[in-house]
Amino acid sequence: MESWVRFNSQSQAKERIIRAAQYACTLLGYTLQKGGAAADLLHTVSQLEAHMSLSRKLLRLGSSVEALEAAKRAIHLSDGVLRLCLTISHLNRAMYFACDNILWAGKTGLVPEVDLQKWSQRSFRYYLFTLILNLTRDVYELHLLMDREARYRASKSPPSAQPSPSLSADPPSPAPEALPWLSRQLHLLVTVLYSNPPLLLDLLKTLCDIFIPLDRLGIRPTGSGFVGACGLTSSLLSIATILHPWLKLKP
Repeated sequence: MESWVRFNSQSQAKERIIRAAQYACTLLGYTLQKGGAAADLLHTVSQLEAHMSLSRKLLRLGSSVEALEAAKRAIHLSDGVLRLCLTISHLNRAMYFACDNILWAGKTGLVPEVDLQKWSQRSFRYYLFTLILNLTRDVYELHLLMDREARYRASKSPPSAQPSPSLSADPPSPAPEALPWLSRQLHLLVTVLYSNPPLLLDLLKTLCDIFIPLDRLGIRPTGSGFVGACGLTSSLLSIATILHPWLKLKP
């Protein structure tokens, strides 16, 4: 109960819930359309999705300031790759939120002359750049952890002994070192991700999210059903990191 109270008091948590509902509507609309549902029902679901999207934009008003503050903190990181990726990522996120705020003003009629299509495309481009940088950061951290795990295993493995030649002896069973390189790397990857849930969740969330701007920008069209499933999955993963802060990747 305490976790839920803390969760419900955060505006970011409410935005994540609305986001999950929005992409659930996207997925539902696709399913109903494939099932031949009535046009009135499809219109209702579409309108509900649009209202959810507008509500999220309202909750994100002023989020550019938070993104800029995060960029100021990231610029002091000691690791050069993390400093570059996170700083530019937060700056792109600030621009994404700024475009989103302009879209909100246009859709609510406060600034009716706003070109919604142009600003929507700009918003998704900044969003895509942010996700690419976040994915680069995840892959970099994964590489560091895999390298550390490989060195740890190498230090713990006993030196290989030279077997004495014997014609009657059975052929030795293949040692783990004789396995194909790809199999060893895959086992290493699974081990590292299993022992680092925050990195695993962030990687899955970013991989799901990246299909959304790719579809909206026409770079990699995947359809509303796939976009809805990806958006819903990433939203649920985000909610999990808010409910359990230890699952959030740091810094």
